[in-house]
Amino acid sequence: MSHRQRFTEIAHYFETLQPQSLAQLNHWYSPQARFKDPFNEVQGLDAIQGVFLHMYASLEKPHFVITEQVVDGHQAFLTWQFKFKFKRFDTSTEQVVLGTTHLVLDDQMRITLHRDYWDAAEELYEKLPWVGGLMRWLKKRANS
Repeated sequence: MSHRQRFTEIAHYFETLQPQSLAQLNHWYSPQARFKDPFNEVQGLDAIQGVFLHMYASLEKPHFVITEQVVDGHQAFLTWQFKFKFKRFDTSTEQVVLGTTHLVLDDQMRITLHRDYWDAAEELYEKLPWVGGLMRWLKKRANS
């Protein structure tokens, strides 16, 4: 299997991710894989699974839509839309966060590095009911 094929399979896994499919993380991630995003920096399968479990506990209907892939040997960048609804706030509006993931595979074609890049201020905080107004005001002041 080529790296490109493997990354296509990984992208499909993320797009169809469900709480019950987290039991299969060892098929996709190496045992000592590292994961980092704006809120988490963890290592190991249990810790990575915990990040995803927290996502399902905190959000309603979270899912990824992979929009692009750039593959270069054993590494790739995936651009995505993360769609969800807040559970804690009284809103039925679907939220969309735009981001990119850098993935690196080991020799067994499992993820050894998973690094998510996205702007938490613009993509998340500005959408929160109480924090959003303050974040937009701060952004406006910084730009003037």
